[in-house]
Amino acid sequence: MRKLIAVENISLDGVMQSPGRPDEDTRNGFSRGGWASELLMKDQEAAMAAMGGQGSTSAMLFGRRTYDDLVGFWLSNPDPNPFTEILRETPKYVATSTDDLAHPNSHRLEGELATSIAALKNEGEGDIVILGSGQLVRALAAEGLIDEYVLTILPVVIGEGAKLFEGTYVPLAVEKSFTSPTGIVVATYAVQR
Repeated sequence: MRKLIAVENISLDGVMQSPGRPDEDTRNGFSRGGWASELLMKDQEAAMAAMGGQGSTSAMLFGRRTYDDLVGFWLSNPDPNPFTEILRETPKYVATSTDDLAHPNSHRLEGELATSIAALKNEGEGDIVILGSGQLVRALAAEGLIDEYVLTILPVVIGEGAKLFEGTYVPLAVEKSFTSPTGIVVATYAVQR
């Protein structure tokens, strides 16, 4: 069975909203976007640790908003970047009610979410990685479907915004961790069942 791994940037107070750019996700008046990229740009060691360790990824899973924003951003960016080929070539599964998936190798999840994810985990080899997609991660965590979290925990308190963990008890065990000289922690946590 494949593992479902959520890969996220979070603040010390658990916020995951809009880590990459100021305009990434302004829902509910969120005005502090771009908080993670600023810190990661100043700490290449932490940035490399955050991007490492996903070598067994055979599929990616997205909520619709993150699919449109993240995949769309990286595939339309003219500057060379490490994500273009990965995002183009890796099968992408999207939790959406519409069929208009604009990017290559994209597939809409069919049927009830928990059932379709359980089926996806049972087919093929390698890991399924979720990037961002907070609403989707929270729904799958509530269903007990996430197996592992790779969290880049940045030393900043945002004070507002959507949090990664809201309302679901998730017992975790540290698999490995790295702390950079600037205090950024990249840790892999296995969900304890």
